[in-house]
Amino acid sequence: MTRPEPARPTEPQTADGHGKPAGGGGGGGQSPGSGPPTGGPRGRRGNVRRATRLRWVRIGLVLAGLAGLGMISTVFGMMMAVASELPALDNQAEFRAAQNSSLFAGQRQVAKLTGNKNRILRGEGEVSPMIENAVIAVEDRRFFEHDGIDARGIARALWADVKQGEAVQGASTITQQFVKNALAAQEQRTIFQKLREAALAYHLEREWSKRKVLTQYLNTVYFGNGAYGIESAVRTYFGKSRGGVTREERAAAEVEPHEAALLAGLIASPYAYDPVQDPQAARERRNLVLAGMLEQDMITRAEYRESINEAVPAEDDIAPPKPDSEVPYFSTWVSQQLIERYGAAKVFGGGLKVKTTLDADLQRRAQESITTRMPEGGPSASLVAIENKTGAVKAMVGGDNFADKPFNVATNGQRQPGSAFKPFALVTALEQGISADRTYTSRKKFLDTGDGGPKFEVNNYEDKYAGVASLRSATAESDNSVFAELGLEVGTKNIARTAKAMGIRTPLSTNAAMTLGGLEQGVTPLELAYAYSTIANRGERRSGTLAAADMGPVAIESVKGGGASDRNRRRERRAFSRETGEQARELMRGVITSGTGTAADPGNGKFVAGKTGTTENYGDAWFVGFNDRYTIAVWVGYPDRIRPMKTEFNGEPVAGGTYPAQIWRDFMLAVGQLEQERNPQPVVPETPAPGLETQSTGAGASSGTESSTRTGSDYGETQTPDYSGSGSETSGTSEGAGSDSTGVEDSSDRY
Repeated sequence: MTRPEPARPTEPQTADGHGKPAGGGGGGGQSPGSGPPTGGPRGRRGNVRRATRLRWVRIGLVLAGLAGLGMISTVFGMMMAVASELPALDNQAEFRAAQNSSLFAGQRQVAKLTGNKNRILRGEGEVSPMIENAVIAVEDRRFFEHDGIDARGIARALWADVKQGEAVQGASTITQQFVKNALAAQEQRTIFQKLREAALAYHLEREWSKRKVLTQYLNTVYFGNGAYGIESAVRTYFGKSRGGVTREERAAAEVEPHEAALLAGLIASPYAYDPVQDPQAARERRNLVLAGMLEQDMITRAEYRESINEAVPAEDDIAPPKPDSEVPYFSTWVSQQLIERYGAAKVFGGGLKVKTTLDADLQRRAQESITTRMPEGGPSASLVAIENKTGAVKAMVGGDNFADKPFNVATNGQRQPGSAFKPFALVTALEQGISADRTYTSRKKFLDTGDGGPKFEVNNYEDKYAGVASLRSATAESDNSVFAELGLEVGTKNIARTAKAMGIRTPLSTNAAMTLGGLEQGVTPLELAYAYSTIANRGERRSGTLAAADMGPVAIESVKGGGASDRNRRRERRAFSRETGEQARELMRGVITSGTGTAADPGNGKFVAGKTGTTENYGDAWFVGFNDRYTIAVWVGYPDRIRPMKTEFNGEPVAGGTYPAQIWRDFMLAVGQLEQERNPQPVVPETPAPGLETQSTGAGASSGTESSTRTGSDYGETQTPDYSGSGSETSGTSEGAGSDSTGVEDSSDRY
């Protein structure tokens, strides 16, 4: 017999099962102190939500526990699995397994990169305790306390990696750094790779003594300037000061505190703290290490005081290993890029096959263009050629003789640009809508800089002026009085932003002097060539994924071997409008057709444009220009100092329109000849240059600017006063010119 269904209640059920609300009579209210009603639909929904939340919390806890167990199991398994890899980490095994890397220009091998050739391994007890202490002080203060892994550092680094989704922060111990070096790991490593390295470090310290770990680590470190390993580093940076070191001697066994501190400071960034490239940064870094050594009682206060007053090695003090290269300036620059990307161990022993952007034929012609023109015993010259459409470096001459002078002027010689900086003001003005035909007074001026300081005094060369000059003629004749006024009008900070957008990476001062190229910190030939190529490209800045720096010039086309497989992909970014680019190209053509750069004219009817540059007292001379295919920068001067070149050009001063313009012309003609050889059919000019009216006529006629002072072949140019303080004769100065050094850009990734 079926049971009848119970009748549905006419009132909501309460928590106590009765029809009326709990604790109440007929009023439906809630007595003081009683709990909230839970029996209705709203209460049931609340119960369901709470139960659901609780269930998900339990599931989450279970999953977290399982994940934790999984991670522990993974790490434990990894630690057990990597034990077999320990023997391969030994210096001798790694040394035997090393394979040379090669650089190619097209199909031609132009350099071999090998660390073993100049690398001397040292064993325990053969490295000075002073070096060991310096390295521990700056790289791993808890080296003798941990077991190969710094748990706190690892946790911090992993958390940063998880937040970013990639490995972004390092907290490696010396042991972990050694493992990374020995494994030839790339700088960009995954979280899994970091865990594997940590597991190896943990095992390693159970097999090796701390002293062995430290010594073998020092054998794998790259110290810059071709020095791979601590023994090579001591010989490279301090061998000359000891009267030379034979291969049998152990230079690393006896080192002074200041020497040890400098070498230890180089480990973090051999390029940034290179005493040749940046002596001030090298000194500050060395003194920081010395302070750490003093703090940890590794040296006495007397040793500290004496050490911080020691000079850092100068270029003449350093004896880098001779590179196995036909193009040592270029290959050394490329090697540094490879080391930053892949690590020293892989570069010097990983068997990389690197296809560079260098054109061996253009490189040879660049060198010939310089040696043909430059007299022996005089100033040096540097040349950089960049392919406009790709931003690729096709030729680079960094100096006279790498064996005697390894300093690369092309990439590291920060020199005053003089009037070669004026195109950045020109582009800024055109972008702001200033017409090329706008006229200015050309006379000696005392300009208000707007900062309440002294007036900015501006002179033209030999105090000769045009009276009235258009922007067009002022560009051709490099009129200081016009460009100083123009620069202050458009704004020095805007000029600096334009220069940065075009590719200048040097931090730029924004005082009045910068309008004429009087910078507190100079620029390199590579920077100027690359920035000018943006004008050649009508405002488009070209680069690639394997560039020397983000959106910088490109030297590497592809890298293969050693576990690497990378190919450069083109990138581009607009720096200014195409219309401005067209105008700037046209105005800068006038420099060659009728202005200060007529000596650079190839005379073949093709489009060429450029700008001369001469600094105060003839310390630096430039010609930077382009055609539709290449941009070439030529610098002439003395690389190791600012020395006036008042008689070096056949008894006359060296200006931008002399040696630099002549070298530029010779190289441009050689480029055309090479193109004809490679492509015999008649070559149609890319941008024909029909008979132009002389650009410096009419209102802009310049009888009083630099053109009127030319010797024989139109070589004169308005000198740009050296407001940086490096020149000895300043014809146009402002007492406050150097006071405002506000920079508008970051110099962390300099070329």
